Amino acid sequence: MATSTPHPAQKPPVAVICVGMAGSGKTTFMQRINAHLHEKHQQSPTTTAPPYVLNLDPAVRSVPFDSNIDIRDSVNYKEVMKQYNLGPNGGILTSLNLFSTKIDQVMGILEKRCLPQPSPQQEQQTAPPKPSPPTSSSTPLAKSKSSSGSILLSALASSFPTVLAYIIDTPRTTANTSTFMSNMLYAISILYKTRLPMILVFNKTDVKGEEEAVEWMRDFEAFQAALRKEEEDAMGGEGGSGGGYMGSLLNSMSLVLEEFYNALSVVGVSAMTGEGVEGFFEAVEGKRAEFDREYKPELERRRGEAEKQKGEVRELEARRMMRDMSVSSKAKGTGKYAGTGGGGRPRREEPETVSDAEAMSEDEEDEGGLEDPDEEEMDEDAMFEEGLKARYEAALREQQGPAASVKSAEYIRKSQG
Repeated sequence: MATSTPHPAQKPPVAVICVGMAGSGKTTFMQRINAHLHEKHQQSPTTTAPPYVLNLDPAVRSVPFDSNIDIRDSVNYKEVMKQYNLGPNGGILTSLNLFSTKIDQVMGILEKRCLPQPSPQQEQQTAPPKPSPPTSSSTPLAKSKSSSGSILLSALASSFPTVLAYIIDTPRTTANTSTFMSNMLYAISILYKTRLPMILVFNKTDVKGEEEAVEWMRDFEAFQAALRKEEEDAMGGEGGSGGGYMGSLLNSMSLVLEEFYNALSVVGVSAMTGEGVEGFFEAVEGKRAEFDREYKPELERRRGEAEKQKGEVRELEARRMMRDMSVSSKAKGTGKYAGTGGGGRPRREEPETVSDAEAMSEDEEDEGGLEDPDEEEMDEDAMFEEGLKARYEAALREQQGPAASVKSAEYIRKSQG
């Protein structure tokens, strides 16, 4: 999901992945930002594109927004649970795994619908951006119930600037320090697993403001004061999580996570009233620059390593195929060895009568001074191997997919006659 941009053709939209604990308000937050972007598009249809929405929650019954791509259209969550004998969480993860096997098709649709592509209509600025034509710059918007699915995130990040929006239930998080710390640990685990820019979205600020939670993040002494108060309440019999080893653990983790807090963007949003949505989109634009600065170079480096490994594998397969085909041709007398005895030398015609045998022996004595053909055969072998290697590499480039090696071998056999 991207912010409104005056010139959408100049840069790709931002993909926002909404994650968070159960009950944090992810679905309502999605509905709010989806409505906000559609409103922006209606106000400025020539400069702002509508969002392109993906629902990646296979277990939800209904969503209050229209999804362009919905995992429920491809995977039946209840059938997955029944077929694989899984529980609710296992069914969700398995459904996401099944959906990720079609990620190439999903990315093809997203790149066609959302990436800016030059066209005469776009250059002349005579056509407003739309979700379908390639002249538009639509906005991919994803909603995921869990942080699993690194394949989906990697695929999105390879084509779009990608930002994680971690949704937090503000009233519940600020109820006690242990709940706050568990949310922070969950967020940091997602951050270090995906290595993508993250925004902490404190939702439900219409019930309770995010000031207390932000203060706990920015001011260590404020968190310590809240922790001591919980310890006192626990000692007074009112319950709490600050007593015993828990207080010491929370104290230590708050010190460790101080640097982590400074690297995060924090916004307060009310998905119910829409308050704070503009601030969220400003934070998204800031994270776009962070993605281009930190994540994109790492992505290019990994791409280069992958291409290098593919080249080495192709070279190894080419040498192996040349060796196998050369041995097979010599043994069977096919290819350049057709008409030979299998060892690379021409077959001798068998004499039919005694006089023919005497004549052949006399011819061999007369030709006794001829040069050894081994050197000429070595040159022919080198030329044959070079041609075989070139044909095999061409077949590998033309044939992409798991069956490339098999199809290439068939191509070489046919070319050898």
